[in-house]
Amino acid sequence: MTVQPDPKLVAAVEEAMSPPTYYRDDSPLPPYGPTPPVEQPGIPPMSQRTTETARAVMFCSLATVPPGLIAVAVMVASEHANPTVIGMICAAPAAIAVPILAVARLLRGAKDLPPAEVHHHYAGHVDQRTVHTKTTGLWARTNNQQ
Repeated sequence: MTVQPDPKLVAAVEEAMSPPTYYRDDSPLPPYGPTPPVEQPGIPPMSQRTTETARAVMFCSLATVPPGLIAVAVMVASEHANPTVIGMICAAPAAIAVPILAVARLLRGAKDLPPAEVHHHYAGHVDQRTVHTKTTGLWARTNNQQ
């Protein structure tokens, strides 16, 4: 005598053994405060400038690999591979890049210089006031000082 399994039981086991195709988190959200962060797949969001800079650095660094490997292979093949020379060759790009980056940072900071002094000439009575305004907080609080 053979026992036939229950079709509902077979279907439940097959469903449990199949890989999940989706997942829905039904846990309740907090009634106040920030929503908990959810890790997103892929590259984190960046500004357009940051993305372009990262890609340029990546491509430039990849472009230096073949000449470096050729130089090391030639030195090893000629049996003149000196660790000091190899270290100097590897440090040369950094030694050149550091002053260039320093000059670029100085030039970038030069645009933050104060504007040239401006002179205005008026005829008649003039009332000139300088008001410094600072607004902070989620709800704006303006603090005007003279």
